[in-house]
Amino acid sequence: MSTVEQQLDDLKATITSELPSDISVSSVKYEGPELVVYTRDPKKFAQQGDLIRKLASKLRKRITVRPDPDVLSPPKTARAEIENVIPEEAGVTDLDFHADTGEVVIEAQKPGMVIGRHGSTLREITKSVGWTPEVVRTPPIESSTVSNVRNFLKQERDDRRNILERVGRQIHREEMSDDSWVRITTLGCCREVGRAAFILSTPETRILIDCGDKPGADGEVPYLQVPEALGAGAQTIDAVVLTHAHLDHSAFIPLLFKYGYDGPIYCTEPTRDLMGLLTLDYLDVAAKEGRAPPYESEMVREAIKHCIPLEYGDVTDIAPDVKLTFHNAGHILGSAVSHFHIGDGLYNVAFSGDIHYKDTRLFNGATNDFPRVETLVLESTYGGRNDYQTDQEDSEEKLTEVIKETAERGGKVLIPAFAVGRSQEIMLVIEKAMRNGDIPKMPVHLDGMIWEATAIHTTYPEYLRDDLRDRIFHDDENPFLAEEFNHIDGGEEERQDVADGGPCIILSTSGMVTGGPIMSWLSHIGPDPDSTLVFVGYQAQGTLGRRIQNGWDEIPTSEVGAMGSNGNGGGRGTLKLNMDVETVDGFSGHADRAGLMNFVKTMNPRPEKILCVHGDERSTQDLSSALYHEFNMRTFAPKNLETFRFL
Repeated sequence: MSTVEQQLDDLKATITSELPSDISVSSVKYEGPELVVYTRDPKKFAQQGDLIRKLASKLRKRITVRPDPDVLSPPKTARAEIENVIPEEAGVTDLDFHADTGEVVIEAQKPGMVIGRHGSTLREITKSVGWTPEVVRTPPIESSTVSNVRNFLKQERDDRRNILERVGRQIHREEMSDDSWVRITTLGCCREVGRAAFILSTPETRILIDCGDKPGADGEVPYLQVPEALGAGAQTIDAVVLTHAHLDHSAFIPLLFKYGYDGPIYCTEPTRDLMGLLTLDYLDVAAKEGRAPPYESEMVREAIKHCIPLEYGDVTDIAPDVKLTFHNAGHILGSAVSHFHIGDGLYNVAFSGDIHYKDTRLFNGATNDFPRVETLVLESTYGGRNDYQTDQEDSEEKLTEVIKETAERGGKVLIPAFAVGRSQEIMLVIEKAMRNGDIPKMPVHLDGMIWEATAIHTTYPEYLRDDLRDRIFHDDENPFLAEEFNHIDGGEEERQDVADGGPCIILSTSGMVTGGPIMSWLSHIGPDPDSTLVFVGYQAQGTLGRRIQNGWDEIPTSEVGAMGSNGNGGGRGTLKLNMDVETVDGFSGHADRAGLMNFVKTMNPRPEKILCVHGDERSTQDLSSALYHEFNMRTFAPKNLETFRFL
């Protein structure tokens, strides 16, 4: 008998001994990090609300209880009884029964009312029908991404369960080494922005953290082929952890499956959905620009199928010697500071991913409250000596002023913005300014993936700032449903109509002017001296956005490509930018120099070592030096392909 089988037998015996004699356990399985207990007495289990919590505490495992399929009431009967238990105000939109696992997926407009206080309504459902309820939110704005992901995972339930069982056995296998060490190998984003990728290794386990592209650099992949990474085969990676969905962290996650990886991807639920949205768009843009895509869309589906979503604060076994906990990073929807607890109190490493330390309109600020962190891998995008961002209030005032002045002279405001994060932040500022009368009401056109990304934000309000979450729960107060917001469906004719019309605001991808619909808008509006181009996010070196920001007022039409039918695009020549160009700092999703210093300053206890990454050479070295002098700790500004050994 394998050690895992023996372990499951022992767990079954322990659980049985802890339960009242009238509650049976028919089988116990691992599914990913969870222990799944099957019982013929789900109703009795539900009657004793603390039972699962006590078992989880005793066994130190995440436990899910499921009914044996043959004790379930028929779906038709169960449906009527469930609808009777759940308050009508919950707004149930769908019930989906899965007899193989005894689960019923309940989609509702107000999931909190389905869950009930401390899970009371969920227990009531199980007591009534025996089925195990799983609750998901009905998106207030219809999202094709959320719908497609949910339907795909429903179709792939059998395959997914096999994956989870295999992962569960891998996590809970016996440790095979007596050695004690921890290593971090840098595969990208060192002394550069983007191309994030690291390997965290122990004698037992190899974990890849992030796998992204480099903005403005066509096809620069992290150093995946070196022996420390995939050089020994993709199967030698035990797990992938994705801090957030931006392409400079996620673009090459699907590529791993092309190379033969078949293991889990740990991320938050919104990160999973946004990764699907952004990587499919990444392939679409590559095809439109005539570049060979690095992988097929099938690999994106494989990545989604292998995702194991975790919530902030849940301590989760992901390997025999590693526990992972996600914490809010305040950067974009679902972004996570990833804390790894290695061995039994042996060593702790935290990867910040991208962080924003202060609260914004969209998110609560990043969490840095960890029991222990010996080594912190810290982003340094704005770590340079003079990288201080404008106060948010001042930034909002400046943006409002630019919009007002442009509208008064009959022009249009064009804002290149990342679909995820910055766009929603700017939408909230504009909605409030119009509601308060600080700027005149005018159409706000959302082009590219911005509307779809916004729909995903409204699906997961629990990841947003507290007061915004409350507003989204009330449809009549949901700021993203303001009547001024108009979704552009991507048609050139519609863009031309907007260009020919009166004052308006246009938010368009891509945020660094590296392709996408922003190119078309530049051709339509760029020559207009009454209009204004406003940069609200980071413009990486080598991008067209950075060049325009630095004073370029003529763009080769080869950069802009086919730009519509107004005669400016196509062929050789240049497009003259007569529009004003403004930069409004303070809306970045990244902490500035002060925020990064404060993130470290307020950690208790502080780390012993810090690796400053994800910033250009000056930024990483400046931040590393400042942290060393301020806090007397060992700091590094590593290069790519360095390995740090701890212990």
